[in-house]
Amino acid sequence: MAASGGVGSDLKAAVTEALRRVVNPRVGRDVVAAGMVEAVEVQEGGQVRIRFALGREDPAALVREARLAAQAVPGVAVVKLQVSGGAGGAGAGAGAAGGVQPQAATTPKPVPAPTARELPNLGLVIAVSSGKGGVGKSTVAVNLAAALAAAGKRVGLMDADVYGPNIPRMLGVAEARPDVVGGRIQPLVAHGVKLMSLGNLVERDTAAIWRGPIIMKIIQQFLADVAWGQLDYLLVDMPPGTGDAQLSLVQSVQVSGAIIVTTPQEVAVGDALRGAKMFERVSVPVLGIVENMAQFYCPHCGERTDIFSSGGGRRLADELGVPLLASIPLQARVQELCESGVPVVLAEPGTPVAQAMTALAVQVEERAAALAVRLPIVAS
Repeated sequence: MAASGGVGSDLKAAVTEALRRVVNPRVGRDVVAAGMVEAVEVQEGGQVRIRFALGREDPAALVREARLAAQAVPGVAVVKLQVSGGAGGAGAGAGAAGGVQPQAATTPKPVPAPTARELPNLGLVIAVSSGKGGVGKSTVAVNLAAALAAAGKRVGLMDADVYGPNIPRMLGVAEARPDVVGGRIQPLVAHGVKLMSLGNLVERDTAAIWRGPIIMKIIQQFLADVAWGQLDYLLVDMPPGTGDAQLSLVQSVQVSGAIIVTTPQEVAVGDALRGAKMFERVSVPVLGIVENMAQFYCPHCGERTDIFSSGGGRRLADELGVPLLASIPLQARVQELCESGVPVVLAEPGTPVAQAMTALAVQVEERAAALAVRLPIVAS
């Protein structure tokens, strides 16, 4: 129930005033004057709900800045932001909170697909993808990045899974926030890996209700506006499927290759096949297949059990004419280590899973070189 009387009105005014101190650098105006704050609602107990429109050209970090500004207002207990992709973004007309009459609605012009750029400082850009969720794609991406870094490579890990950004938790930096220096976002560093994720810019309960143009803008910003420095590899953890994020990535940067992660059962393999075909259609070579959760070995007796069937990764690799890069067993401790923020390749390097992940890193390097897809590396 919304708060009534002067208290609620005063708190709403105070929150709105705090939001006026958050400036959108793209347009040089605060988010209220720019029409990004569509509504501010105050409920009992100091709960504040804000409807926030983030345009396709607006910095994604504005969501976090707006939340922090509202939380700093005395009397505010909880802030909930509902983020939507505005057709015009900042400058499209203010909502009720700003007191400015909305402009007449216009039909947004279609955004032309950008030409993919070569960004040599990023080194080899590799997409880690899957056809469906739950196959351990992010776990593979994190351990592959950690294994490459442990081998002396300069590695970046970009979390493009905007709907489920889990990379920060898996690397132990879920509560960290990146700095901005000279207008560029400084990536976080964990276990020798530079990383950037939407999970470090918005609160964990913020729902990403975004369409394609917003996703494209986030990916473009993560590629160009983050101070990655000179890398040998930039691994991109993709969301499952063949949607906007995949297309946005290949339209924004020259992707050197893709790794497809699947589990052995046919349901997962069928979805992975469609994902691989998508990359082939946009001229991105598939470096190979990773079969995750391939088998389970009893820690007491050593007996093997194929929990998720067997052989699906090999059959998929044969159908596509690409290598099976790794067959990674199922290990109980992997999930526990993921939640603690330490990759298994570093925490328990002698285990079968860690050895398979480390061997995968070697295979990725060899496969990339064999396909002659390495971008020129500038000596640092």
